[in-house]
Amino acid sequence: MDDVIRPLIVVGGSVVITLVIGWATDLLLRKADERHHETPLWGLLRRGRIPYQLVLCAALLRGSYDQARLLESHQAGIGRTLTLVLIGSAAWLVIRIAAAVVETTYTRYARAHRDAARVRRVRTQVTLIMRVVSAIVGVVAVAAMLLTFPAFRAAGASLLASAGILGIVAGVAAQSTLSNLFAGLQIAFGDMVRIGDTVVVDGEWGTVEEITLTFLTVRTWDERRITMPVSYFTSKPFENWSRGTPQMTGIVFWHVDHTAPVETMREKLRDILRECPAWDGRAYGLDVTDTTPNTMQVRALVTAKDADDLWTVRVKVREQMIRWLADEHPYALPRVNTADAVLPPSRDGARISPDGVPGQRRYHGASRPER
Repeated sequence: MDDVIRPLIVVGGSVVITLVIGWATDLLLRKADERHHETPLWGLLRRGRIPYQLVLCAALLRGSYDQARLLESHQAGIGRTLTLVLIGSAAWLVIRIAAAVVETTYTRYARAHRDAARVRRVRTQVTLIMRVVSAIVGVVAVAAMLLTFPAFRAAGASLLASAGILGIVAGVAAQSTLSNLFAGLQIAFGDMVRIGDTVVVDGEWGTVEEITLTFLTVRTWDERRITMPVSYFTSKPFENWSRGTPQMTGIVFWHVDHTAPVETMREKLRDILRECPAWDGRAYGLDVTDTTPNTMQVRALVTAKDADDLWTVRVKVREQMIRWLADEHPYALPRVNTADAVLPPSRDGARISPDGVPGQRRYHGASRPER
């Protein structure tokens, strides 16, 4: 009878104590979260209740399993298994607590600062710091698990002796991975590019969606994802439209006839921008920038508070100006001139026809004498 009651008391008691302590801790965190709405720390800490209960249960069973006298022939194996579970759940709990602290710090910083660029920079840094912390905790946990086996303890000296050679070989073999790793740290703390920045890479315009220690993801305007190694951003030039202030200046080109009313077009541009909410009101302008034998090039300059609004302003100005020209000044639109050229007069004052006969003109391919 004692062989049945003792294991039930040890195992059942450990499980019951774990559930009671876990429930009480979760209740306290819930009440703290309700009282302190200004900080998300207590609510985020509740995400760690599962690893927290695993740590409690594994620790209680590891400390009291010898008293259960259950499967004594496999006592060493069961004890090592409980130790491995304890180490793994403890590492999981540490990562969850670190994530809660980092997320709370970032939230408070974002609320206290209105500078969007600075907030994106801090977000990028805390994201990469969290990844580094998770990697370090994972490596330490795996190392602690391996040290629980006597065979690995005995091999420790030989592993340390060959660590230098293995490090050189691994460094040569993983040269690309290591370069990306250090590039990721450089991006995180060098403030080169941040999550949420608008960038142009390889002719593709998009927004930085994710940054890791090895790769970076750019979400394009058509919702494609471009994944690139972070070393690209430390070795090649790229455009960062969010660097400094997000304000931008854009241009719109038209090709119109030489008779186009440029001054009236300036007034129309002003009217279009006044009715466009995306225009920030900083500046605008319209000038003739080039000419060809058939048309002249007109350039409009507009401003906006960021890249998205600038795109909206440009397409609206382009569309409404063309519509206005077509309705009010159709002669100003580009056209192909099919009329004959006006020839210079001859010495006696008579015009010379294209066929060289004085006093004749060409009309649609046929000549007739001039009256």
